[in-house]
Amino acid sequence: MAETETVQGGSAPVRWGVLATGAMAAAFTEDLRQLPDAEVVAVGSRTAASARRFADRFGIPRAHGSWAEFAADDQVDVVYVAAPHSEHLRAAGMCLEAGRAVLCEKPLALSARQAGELVALARERDVFLMEGMWMWCNPLVRRLAALVADGAVGEVRTVAADFGLPGPFPPGHRLLDPARGGGALLDLGVYPVAFAQLLLGEPERVTARATLSAEGVDTHTSLLLEWAGGAQGLLHCSVTADTPRAASVSGTGGWIEVPGSFFRPDHFVLHRPGSEPEVFRSAGGPDDTWAPQAAEVMRCLRAGERQSPLVPLEATLGVLRTVDAARAEVGVGYPGE
Repeated sequence: MAETETVQGGSAPVRWGVLATGAMAAAFTEDLRQLPDAEVVAVGSRTAASARRFADRFGIPRAHGSWAEFAADDQVDVVYVAAPHSEHLRAAGMCLEAGRAVLCEKPLALSARQAGELVALARERDVFLMEGMWMWCNPLVRRLAALVADGAVGEVRTVAADFGLPGPFPPGHRLLDPARGGGALLDLGVYPVAFAQLLLGEPERVTARATLSAEGVDTHTSLLLEWAGGAQGLLHCSVTADTPRAASVSGTGGWIEVPGSFFRPDHFVLHRPGSEPEVFRSAGGPDDTWAPQAAEVMRCLRAGERQSPLVPLEATLGVLRTVDAARAEVGVGYPGE
């Protein structure tokens, strides 16, 4: 029996396991404390020492010094995979094979092909799988998407978004390491792409230009996405230049601006001809954290759902297909993909 069945329809706390012990794992574990019906019961790492340090830090009862030992822990209902991009296929696959529900940090895998393997495995094992695209669970982002779907800006013509970090990152840093899935696109560019595709779906055409590092990963990439109806996406990402991390949606009847941190905004502004700008604000608190994503996972588990309607697996694959097309055009590949 899959462990997800033990929480289906119940009210007992959902038991989380966290695989990996880095900064993302720590942030997610901290945010789970905001949810009274969640508890972290296990942590897994490649070494017992690392697992024990993390367990002691967060008061987690069980620390596993190997991924295999962690995956076999039948007291875990759902696993959060926070390993490097290059390890997602192996880490998430190991947990799915063991019947564990999985929330895997974005990107779900290095490529759409690898992600498709995980999706197929989840379906074969009949267990829940979701990519950790927390932006798609953010209440204010969902409100923006609903307004666009309802025609608040008319027919969408352009979506623009950017995400850049200034660096400089030292040699060997994961963002510059092909062996760990480095580069601007996989780490940062998936957010602008996912924002555009949340609103418009998968594009018909992808054009990309990039600057590559000596190691062969993209350090600065620009994308032009084109949809059959004539809409366009103007996106860019960088690990060498800071950007506003802003987004906008322009249409035949108005436009929406998200002035900063579009993936976790505190507000956005709707502009329509003949009307005063309308400001939509975040409620703050847990809405600005990983908590809504975790809450959605737990809702799905209790409802017996095998994927989330907020982060559907086909949409996740669609984002990776776009990234794959961009990487192919600029010449970025990864070992073993």
